This record gives sequence, C-alpha cells and structure tokens, in this order.
Amino acid sequence: MTKGRVVLLPIPTAGHIMSMLELAKLLHRYHFSVTILVAPVPALPVDDCIATVAASGLDIDFCHLQPVDLPNDFDGPEDFISAYMEEQKHLIKSVVHYLLRSGDAPLSALIVNFFATGAIDVAADLDVPCYVYFASNAAFLALMLYLPTLEEKFNQEFEEMEEEVRVPGVCPIPPISMPSPFLRKKSGRYTCFVHHGRRYSELKGIVINTFVDLEPATLRALEDGLCAPGRRTPPVYPVGPLIAREDGEKNRQHECVVWLDGQPARSVVFLCFGSRGCFNAVQVGEIAAGLERSGSRFLWALRVESDEAFGIPNREDARLEEVLPEGFLERTKARGMVWPSWAPQAGILAHRAVGGFVTHCGWNSCLESLQCGVPLLGWPLHAEQHSNAVVMAEEMGVALQLKVERANDNFVKAEELERGVRTLMGESEEGRRVRAKAEETMAAAKKAREEGGSSLPNGKGTAEKNSGLDSKDIVASEANNLLKKEWILLEGSLTQKFTSTNTIAVSQTPPCLKPILQFEKIDYEKHGKLLLLPYASCYQHGAVKSACW
Repeated sequence: MTKGRVVLLPIPTAGHIMSMLELAKLLHRYHFSVTILVAPVPALPVDDCIATVAASGLDIDFCHLQPVDLPNDFDGPEDFISAYMEEQKHLIKSVVHYLLRSGDAPLSALIVNFFATGAIDVAADLDVPCYVYFASNAAFLALMLYLPTLEEKFNQEFEEMEEEVRVPGVCPIPPISMPSPFLRKKSGRYTCFVHHGRRYSELKGIVINTFVDLEPATLRALEDGLCAPGRRTPPVYPVGPLIAREDGEKNRQHECVVWLDGQPARSVVFLCFGSRGCFNAVQVGEIAAGLERSGSRFLWALRVESDEAFGIPNREDARLEEVLPEGFLERTKARGMVWPSWAPQAGILAHRAVGGFVTHCGWNSCLESLQCGVPLLGWPLHAEQHSNAVVMAEEMGVALQLKVERANDNFVKAEELERGVRTLMGESEEGRRVRAKAEETMAAAKKAREEGGSSLPNGKGTAEKNSGLDSKDIVASEANNLLKKEWILLEGSLTQKFTSTNTIAVSQTPPCLKPILQFEKIDYEKHGKLLLLPYASCYQHGAVKSACW
C-alpha cells in the first residue's frame, strides 16, 4: 500500500536529474508514489534514462513542464538556473494543485533541487511539506548556510583573506579553494547562494546525498544549528550514496572495460573530468607528458575544448594523434588507453583493475569512486569542486590534491600530475594511507545503504530521523527533539492555519506525553489546554479532527 505521493523537482541538468532519479527509486522502495517534474531543455542528455525509468513499471511518472522564457540577465550558471526555475513557479503550482485534488494518493511532500527554493512558496500556498534535495555534500551545505555569518565577519573578498575560512563542522578551507560562485560577492552567482541558504530555514527538511560515517562532524554541526546562527536549521536527512546504476552488460562490452580486463588488479589510474571537463591543446600536452613520465598504467577519457577541430567525440586515432604529443600513443600503447568520447565512468570505477581516479571532484563522481573503494587525485575545475577537493583530502582522508593554477584556467603542469599519480598509485606512505581509507569508506557506504543503515528509514545516527515524510516511522525517542523543531517552524503561522484558539502546537510526531515537556515557556493561563494534533489531518481536512490531552 502506498504511503502517499511525493513530487520531485530537479533542475534540468544531467547530473542533478540523474541523482534525483535515484532518490525517486529510493522513495519507491519505501512505498511512495513519485511524480518528477521535468523543466524543458533541448536535447537533454538524460532523455534515454528518463525513458527507461518511465518504462520500468515502477510507480514513478514524469510531468514535462511547458517552456518558459529564458533569463537574459545573469552572471553565471547558478543565477541563470535559479531565475529559470523561478519562472516555472506558476506551472509547478498548477501541477501540484492538480495532484492534490485528483491524485490517487495523498500528497506527502514536494522535494526540490537546492536551486529551486521559489517552490517553497508554492508548497506554503498549498499546505504541502517542502524539502530540498541537496545533491552535494554536507560540507558545502554547511558553508552555504554559514555565508551570512562570514559576511558579517569579513568585508573583503575571500581571495583577499589571509586566514583560512572556518565553518562549524568543516575543516579549514584556504580562501583560494572557496567555491567558484563565492569569489565575487557582488555577482549574481554569489547572491543567489546567499538567497537560497536563507530560505532553507522555511523547509520541512533537507535530504542530502551523503552518509553519516563520511561526514559525521559536519552533520552533527548542522543538526545542532551551528552553521546558521540566529536562524532555524531544518532537520537534515542523509540518504547517500545515491548512485545511478549503469547497464552492466553494456558496460562489459564497452571497449574501455574490455581493455581493463587485461590489466592487473588496482594497477590503472583513470582520468575523467565530467561533462564540462574540457581542456585546450596545451593542457592536453601536459597531461600526456605527466602520464608518460609517471610510468603508471592509465585509462584517459579525453575531451578537448574544440570538438570541431579535433573530431571529438568520434573515436578516430588519426585525429587523436593530432591532439596528443607526437608518438605518445605508440610509446604508451602497452600500458595506456586514450578514449576520446563518453566512457561508462561508474562501470570503470567498479572494475578490479582501477586503483586511482584523477577527477574534477564533482560530488556524483566522488561518490561513485568512494563506493568502489577507489582513492582520488583532485583536479577541481568548476563550482564547489575546489572546496570538495580540500574536504576529501583534509577531512575525509580519501584523496590527494594536485597543485592547480586556478588563476590560469585551473592549469596543471606535467611534473605536478606525474608527482600526484606516482604518489597515489605507488608505495609511498601517503598513497597507502588514502588507499586504505578509501577501502574503509567503501565498507561504510555499503553499510549505510543496507537495511537498518544510517541512510535508510529507522537507521541509526543523524539519519534516524529519515522518516520525515511519514510520521508513523518516527520513534518515540526522537519525538522529543523533532517536536521542539516543529514549534520553532510553526509558531508564527498557527493563527492563520487553525481556527481553534486552543491550538498552539502542531507536530508530525505521533501524540505522546514526553514532547509536551519541551514547551516550558507556554503561558497556560493565556492559551488554555495544550492540544497535540495529527499534522496530516489538520492539513488535509482544514479543521481539527482529533486531539490528545
């Protein structure tokens, strides 16, 4: 029997949609029906994946929203997509309103991408609990929530600071490693993050793609409200690692995987830089020289800036030879492979031959690697990838960092790549340490997603509250803390939602005596008897149906 319907709202980019599709599958596993709202973008590279999920027989359906005008005043992708999602609000409201009135299951929640906080208004207007799905890590969430506090402490740009940036629960971050959108405080990219972070206080909760054992200190700081002083922090629900599964049979037949089949275990370093990870000819030459000097076996998924000039993504060795240093392919053919097209990254990382991953540090890629026990060599390029690289190296201990010339288009010299690959794949103490930690993290990731694990309902740790979508799953021991947070959330709006003068608190927590003790400052002479009301009944029927005490 379905518990209810959940509406998901991703932003129209490949990585974010793929991650939210995995969240949809998790919700379906726990008997929720799911509707995914898809904003229109031409030639979306996940159309095939959407079609596969739609035809899978799972109770997951898709609603394709109508086109809207594209923003024309923006500084970067972050404020562009934020403005674009804001333009979708009236369409989102129409769909959610329709599902409320005619759906086959009660609408339990609206879960939106962290750039789509305008949908909070839609949820509030329709009395639907609203959550954000945060597809990055807890450290970036903490940093985002802490931005207003950092603004008060420091007037200058982060790059001008001499001291490291300190955020509760997060390792110190060098100013030069702050996320790209934060480097110019007057830009629309920066202000949109501040705006979204402030709006998170209005949420029912934040669902995040990480797990307790990977970021325990950060999740604890978030839970304790340390990252948003003076503001409400909603409950945070780790559900990771959520990783898209690729077609195993198709992967086994892929030329890259066939090549890996002939390599020794944990001997190959894999280089792949995501959908936006393109390099110019000079950088390609440096990578080739560094790999050749390292002596390591390698698999390199190569993309260059000019597809037209180099014939990418078509696999044509003649064109590869035009891009790479003269004789490189011939000299390295016994221990290396260059693949100038899309490669099945998850399948490659899961292969026994892969022992290291040179990555742009996008969070989906990091989770794919850690789930397979593969340590990382960080070469960040965009967005929050620079801070990701620091956190994974300094706090998680699963990565090494390359010295990246950020002011020079994130350039890495051949000798630096050689050093990094030798350290990661060789017998240095540093290399052994990160390899061991990656293996340990793989086991923790598996445990988090097993029944009773911290990333599933009724698991232990911070994720024990992971049942925010269904009050029946909340255990009495957690009700005490949850009700206190509900009081903070609902205090200012009770008089608008309920007609009973006696109603002064509402919670998703099942009525019990212990939570009432939290309301120490209630004026009983003024308010009269305290009523604990089943949250769903009040919202669905518009009136008080039952009470306790």
